[in-house]
Amino acid sequence: MSTTVSSCPECDSPVERTGSESVCSQCGLVVGEDAIDRGPEWRSFDDDDTERARTGAPLTRSRHDRGLSTEIGRSTRLKGRKRRQLARLRREHTRAQVSSKRERNQIYSFTEIRRIVCSLGLSDALRDRACVLFESAQQADLLQGRSLEGFAAATVYATCRTEGVARTVEELCRVAKADANELRAAYDALNRELGLPTGPIDPREYVPRFATELDVPDAVRQCAEELVCEARERNLVSGRNPAGVAAACLYTAARRQDVDLTQAEAAAVADVTPVTLRGTYSDLQP
Repeated sequence: MSTTVSSCPECDSPVERTGSESVCSQCGLVVGEDAIDRGPEWRSFDDDDTERARTGAPLTRSRHDRGLSTEIGRSTRLKGRKRRQLARLRREHTRAQVSSKRERNQIYSFTEIRRIVCSLGLSDALRDRACVLFESAQQADLLQGRSLEGFAAATVYATCRTEGVARTVEELCRVAKADANELRAAYDALNRELGLPTGPIDPREYVPRFATELDVPDAVRQCAEELVCEARERNLVSGRNPAGVAAACLYTAARRQDVDLTQAEAAAVADVTPVTLRGTYSDLQP
């Protein structure tokens, strides 16, 4: 049913409202469309008195079913035979959700990816990209003969590399279930077969995080970033561990700013040995 609600802003003719649209009766100008109902959405389930919201969690690529699976709920009002029946239904429903070994591998690997991302404090967007990368590796049959834990850690590391997030292999191995050899083997397969857009890591990306962990002043951080640029101009970065170069620049900047920082502390935060740090530190001297 159409009703006149206002006048047209172009010709001052009456505006008729049909459904969610308001249209001028003379010139045909669409005054308004797609009205948004900002009120709550309800559902009419009689067995749910606490949570009346109809909307659920958003879709996510970090789950094998995109988060669209259903679950059989629990209720404390059920007793005896009915409660045991629902327990059996829940068990069979959980078994039926996994239809193949591929999905079972996805469930396990996506859980590992979410755990690694959470432990490293990374973003949800990076987590979803890592899961998409794992799906691409699975479709390319790269998982045969390699561990799922290694590929889960490798996808997180590869996503960090492509997104410009500074994380070392040692940092991932501390929170992952895979060791460094498994991670590197899986990462090499990803990089070789999928052609990841990864380039050399800029040591400057590590400087702010290492400076925060070492609790050094901003002047030391700024001086370290300038030293990284100087080391790149003098060709001291190629062939070296970028985290070690960043730690050496921080140590050199601390020495120049008369800030108390030992080689062992700077090397520990970058997961390198003091010998590695001293090599870059010696080359940075004028």
